[in-house]
Order: sequence, then structure tokens, then C-alpha cells
Amino acid sequence: MAAAAVVLVPYDPDWPRRFERERDLLARIFRGTAVAIEHVGSTAVPGLGGKPVLDIMAGVPQLSDVEARIPDLEVAGYEYVAEYESRLPERRYFRKPRAGPRTHHLHAVVRDGVFWRRHLLFRDYLRTHPEAASAYFELKERLASRYRTDRVAYTDGKSAFVESVLARAAADEGA
Repeated sequence: MAAAAVVLVPYDPDWPRRFERERDLLARIFRGTAVAIEHVGSTAVPGLGGKPVLDIMAGVPQLSDVEARIPDLEVAGYEYVAEYESRLPERRYFRKPRAGPRTHHLHAVVRDGVFWRRHLLFRDYLRTHPEAASAYFELKERLASRYRTDRVAYTDGKSAFVESVLARAAADEGA
């Protein structure tokens, strides 16, 4: 089976509303847990195009809070993808729907952990620096053209840019 192509689309002003709807669903699933639910990734940055998949980050006190809710998340249409834990053991990853084009990725992590802080720092920097967001989209377009069906190479190709933005964002925080 051939790998799915990396497809980028212009910013969709409906993405924030779709996030809000999904956040409400996740808040019900995580009721009774101190969870923070954030919209991250390109769809969380006004004006930034990207893959048409909402990235959602749920921050919990401990990963067992997520693991206890896997059955509820599956009922809500999420697929738990445990094999990615070997690469990112600090995250529990889910995608929705189980088959067909994905519309949501859920990254469940310990709130205020490194994964949590880095993703919010990157998102917030792009939200307040439109020139960086524009440069990021241009890079993603070049990578999508070059690595049309190689998602790993596409993602790896963004790493240096992401790290440079995180360094600038950290420097701004410290200033």
C-alpha cells in the first residue's frame, strides 16, 4: 500500500470552531481530571496553512489519567496508536477517525512537561510573529513538494526550523 501524500491547504477560518467542538468533547471525557486542552500545530495559528488535521494537546497530571480513558476516547472515534511511544514515551497519541483521512491528532502529555512547553512556545511564537509563520509555511510547501509521500522526511525536514524558532522564543521569554 502506498503512503498517503502530504497535502497542505490554505488556512481554514473554521479550524478554531472545530477545535472548540472537539475540546468540549474531550473535556467531558476527562471530567474529574485536571486537564488542559490546547489547540496546537499549524491549524492553531491564524493565517497559517497546513495539513487539514487538527492537532490537539491534552495536558494531564500523569499519563495514567489518559490511559484510564482510552476506552472512552475509542468510543468517541479516536484510535490509540501505542507504537509511537517507543519514539516519544512521554506522549500518548491518538488519531481520528480510525480509517480514512484523519481529521484530528490528539497528543496527551503531562501538563507542564517538556513536550507541553515546547509545543505551546512554538505555537505562541508563530501566532505573534507572522513573518516566522509565513517562512514556516513556505518551508512546508517545499518539503511537501520534495517528499510527497514520505511523511517522516517531511517532518524531519522541519526540525531545524522548529528548533530555531524555539531558540528565538526562549530568548524572547528571557529578555
